[in-house]
Amino acid sequence: MELPCFLEKIMFEKIKKIKQLRDIQKSLKEEKVEMEKDGLRIVLNGKLELLELNLNPEKSFSEQEEILKQLFNQAIREIQVKISHKLSQFSGWGL
Repeated sequence: MELPCFLEKIMFEKIKKIKQLRDIQKSLKEEKVEMEKDGLRIVLNGKLELLELNLNPEKSFSEQEEILKQLFNQAIREIQVKISHKLSQFSGWGL
């Protein structure tokens, strides 16, 4: 059974969109955000995975805990901006 031409075109467009989304997902994983404050440093990728964590032994546990919370929150906000920017380039599903 053959699909009508317009359905074939729609299916092809949807497949192209899925490929674009996969490319965006892959590029996000390659994005990195580095945050540093008072000798503490974190690196997150676009999937919000922790890639690197450096502590400062001169800081108390509670100081490091507070600084790390700030760094993670700031890094997550930056990643969200990058994700938003990349998705804004995506032309959508055209429904």
